[in-house]
Amino acid sequence: MPYRIFKIFFSFFILISSLSFGQTLSSSLDKTTLALGEVAVFKIQILDLQGKDVQAAARNELLPFHFEMVNDSIAIQKDIYLRSVKFAVFQEGKFTIPEIEIKVGDKILKTIPYEVEVINTAKKDDQINDIMKNKEVNLDVKDYWELYKFYVLLALLIIAIIVLIIGIVKYGRKRKDSPAVTTNQTLKDLEKLRKKNYIEDENFRSFYVELIEISRAFITKQYQIPADVLLTDDLITYMKSTNAISQENEQIVEDIFLRGDLVKFAKTIPNQEIMSKDFAEIRDFVKRSTKDVEAENLRNVSLAELSDADKSKIRKLK
Repeated sequence: MPYRIFKIFFSFFILISSLSFGQTLSSSLDKTTLALGEVAVFKIQILDLQGKDVQAAARNELLPFHFEMVNDSIAIQKDIYLRSVKFAVFQEGKFTIPEIEIKVGDKILKTIPYEVEVINTAKKDDQINDIMKNKEVNLDVKDYWELYKFYVLLALLIIAIIVLIIGIVKYGRKRKDSPAVTTNQTLKDLEKLRKKNYIEDENFRSFYVELIEISRAFITKQYQIPADVLLTDDLITYMKSTNAISQENEQIVEDIFLRGDLVKFAKTIPNQEIMSKDFAEIRDFVKRSTKDVEAENLRNVSLAELSDADKSKIRKLK
């Protein structure tokens, strides 16, 4: 019997000790009914921390997303944890602040849940009076211009940009593909070839391969002749049938292309003098090519529509 009394007394002592020395959590909400946008305060207090670490939600993340945070302040001392959260709700209805878990040392403490009702204090039949009565104003053309000039200028700017883009697409490509531009680009390519010193080094094979490659690309672009895909014999036949290239230029192309084929297959070995002559003749052919193009364009125009001066120009070009 005494042992049983001692056991009861000891259990009671343990319970009292845990109540006396454990942490105490309390929470409060100053308002449970709020108007739209009205600020309320939710507080949490923990006593008897005994220096233990407190872990809770980060600032401005304690309450659910319906609650707009206004201020979230935390104060921690050795034995006290205080947290004051000011919030507002901008939507009508009933919302719940759920129980919130806070870890103190190894122990989990929970607050009690709260229900908040948010109401719209404005009544449906409330009359809103203007401070001043609306005044009618007569607008003239100048007033309308001031109101809409930005939109008019913006529309004109858009139209100008569209016209500019059409002009670039329509005429820009033609200018880039013009005979003069093609001639200048080919002359630059020939100058690059000259600077490689194939002639001085008597590297005849590389010289003729690149010279003919440049010439084929030029003829294809300048005369719209498929020189880049035709064999030399077929190209010579094609040139003579189209009359797009003058006889003088045709002869230069024929001689150099045939010699290039012989060099390519090691059937002949030209000297520096012949290589220099072929290079100069191709360069002169490129420079004279614009006259061929002009002559072809004039031939495509009906003679009945040409003036005497234009007819004379055709005869000279021929």
